[in-house]
Amino acid sequence: MRGDEKGGRLSSQASKPDTPDATLIARVRAGDQDSMTVVYDRYGSIVYATALRILGDAAAAEDVLQEIFMQLWRNPSAFDGSRGSLPAWLGVIARHRAIDVLRKRHPETDFEDVVIAASVDLGREAERNVIAEKVRGAMTSMVPEQRRCMELAYFEGLTHSEIAAKTGEPLGTVKTRIRSALIQLRKLLSPGERS
Repeated sequence: MRGDEKGGRLSSQASKPDTPDATLIARVRAGDQDSMTVVYDRYGSIVYATALRILGDAAAAEDVLQEIFMQLWRNPSAFDGSRGSLPAWLGVIARHRAIDVLRKRHPETDFEDVVIAASVDLGREAERNVIAEKVRGAMTSMVPEQRRCMELAYFEGLTHSEIAAKTGEPLGTVKTRIRSALIQLRKLLSPGERS
């Protein structure tokens, strides 16, 4: 019965709203469950809110909350009051634990992101290839000089001046050939112009 009276006395003292954190932790170290309940009631919302903000998942945040307070109950000496306040320490522990949970989840998220990104890029690449093949097909009907200028400009990325230097043709001739080739391509690739 003495233990119950002692526990009862600690409980009534621990439940006071102005009981200092250091006193509560000292009582938790002595195995007082009621003091642990006061610590949980006082700071559980901080731990939960921190975990929820990082994880974005209520169930996972609840798990972090329970783990941290079980850790504190099993090893109350992990908190050192000389290094900071109890709520700040609990907040830092919650943040670290939530980040650890995210790291364990992270590979799944990365895999899904890669699959989505790859499918978008493949679609664009296929579209570009189709357009390039249509242009190459239409260019077969051009005279060789015109076709050569177009290939150098649009498939090799050379400027008009670079094409003139490479082919030995005057710059004006290169520009005229490219302009004529573009008009011809527009006619060949336009849906209304083809039969």
